[in-house]
Amino acid sequence: MIKEAVKETEGHMKTAIIALGDLLATIRTGRASPAIVEKLPVEYYGTSTPLMQLASISIPEPRQLMIKPFDASSIKNIEKAILVSELGLTPNNDGKVIRLNLPPLTEERRHELVKIVHHNLEECRVEVRNMRRDMIKELRE
Repeated sequence: MIKEAVKETEGHMKTAIIALGDLLATIRTGRASPAIVEKLPVEYYGTSTPLMQLASISIPEPRQLMIKPFDASSIKNIEKAILVSELGLTPNNDGKVIRLNLPPLTEERRHELVKIVHHNLEECRVEVRNMRRDMIKELRE
């Protein structure tokens, strides 16, 4: 019983750490990464669909993302989703693909990113501590 509880708690802790890694991958730094927009919800035929299911995302240059939709009619919806998101990026549409140019980081933005990362890291630490505390409490009972 003890080994089962420990394994279950370890699984939950690993899930929390993986979630933190995914969250950190979506933070917009000065370098282009498809993870920034992959899970961006796009309204497509009445349903919210992740962008990675609607388009291919590539990196033609170090500071640029290129989004090529599988269906050309979804370009407007993808543009709208990018503008509405909190990414702070402006899409450039040429009718077939959408290009996102990532601006260089300013010192102010770097400090803001450090605060965001520390906040996310602390949330993950608290979550792992709570899981450990709950397991110890359960084992004592």
